[in-house]
Amino acid sequence: MNAARAKRGGVLEATIFAIVGVAILIGFGVWQLDRLAWKENLVATVNERIAQPAQPLPPRESWSRLLPAGSEYARVTFPAEFLEGQEALAYTSGSSLRPDVKGQGYWVFSPARLAGGSVILVNRGFVPSDKKDAATRADGAPHGSVDIVGYMRWPEARGLFTPADDVKGNVFFARDIKAMSDAHRWGVAAPFYIDMEGPVPPGGLPKPGKIDVQLPNSHFQYALTWFGLALGLAGVYIVWLAGRLRRRA
Repeated sequence: MNAARAKRGGVLEATIFAIVGVAILIGFGVWQLDRLAWKENLVATVNERIAQPAQPLPPRESWSRLLPAGSEYARVTFPAEFLEGQEALAYTSGSSLRPDVKGQGYWVFSPARLAGGSVILVNRGFVPSDKKDAATRADGAPHGSVDIVGYMRWPEARGLFTPADDVKGNVFFARDIKAMSDAHRWGVAAPFYIDMEGPVPPGGLPKPGKIDVQLPNSHFQYALTWFGLALGLAGVYIVWLAGRLRRRA
């Protein structure tokens, strides 16, 4: 009697384990398909926006209503005057949106004053690690009013493993406009910053440039992997159960 219960219990436990395991693996596969659709929609949206002719920067009174979903990567143009000698460096190990940017270096962020007096932050472009010091690229220092063309971007979210900013060294590890503005007391008003496309400064550094979307997209392969694991687990269970039933017979 106890042996029969043990046999039934073993089958029951294995069945529950198999059902739960297959359900979890299928769930991961479906999640990857959802991510695939999200990534494809993101790439299509970004490509559509960056292909548009540059439009005037939205007026100051509309900034609080702008959201990334509707405005990020919008291509804009506006005149502004950079605050001379002011910059913050955001560390980067490369960019999936700027294939011309290779290896480690820094994005150079500088405050720019608009005609109405509002200050926004502009990513003037990339410099390699050996050009971190502004004195090594003095030819590229902006002077006077500049007609800027670029893309509206929103601050980068900090991850669990994002290092703490080196405020004394003026190096930031996330494109966090509030952190940069607070550290330098720039009084940046906009909730977004501008990724500068042009003009290219004398000497070429910092190096602005066009966005070229080359986001990695392996979600379909990941989904197939999860579904394959689910199928494999179901197959192992069926083979095991068939053998168990044969032994009992």
